[in-house]
Parts: sequence; C-alpha cells; structure tokens
Amino acid sequence: MIDKNKKVVVGKRQTLRALSRDEVEKVYLAKDADLHVTNPISDVCKEKNIEIIYFDTMKELGTSVGIRVNAAAAAVLK
Repeated sequence: MIDKNKKVVVGKRQTLRALSRDEVEKVYLAKDADLHVTNPISDVCKEKNIEIIYFDTMKELGTSVGIRVNAAAAAVLK
C-alpha cells in the first residue's frame, strides 16, 4: 500500500517536523494510536490540505512502512 520508492519518515516527531518543512505528500495514521499523538498531526494536515490515510492498527502501519515495531504515524515525503 505504501510506495516503497518514496522516502518515508515514521513517528510523531519526524512526521510533524516534515510537515513543518512542507515536505509531506501524504500522511498515514493508526486508528488505535493515542489521540494526543495523532491529533496534532491531523490538525496540521487539515490546515495544509494533506491527505490522511488511516490504518486500523499501529501494527499494520508499522509493517507497511517496513519496520518491526508499531507505528502511530508515518509520512511520505515529496
């Protein structure tokens, strides 16, 4: 589902940093992640009209970005 040819950053801090630099094409969020992690990211995405794609679980998101741990957020860079 996530394009392996694009550069991806994983995690709240890296995703917010990339968003602040206007480097993000698309954001992925896990539905089962804590809201204090995902809300700041979704708020910035709404402000900047960046597409958000939701995964049901943090485990699914982590696997799809190629890491062996759970992930609450990830972003595909431009």
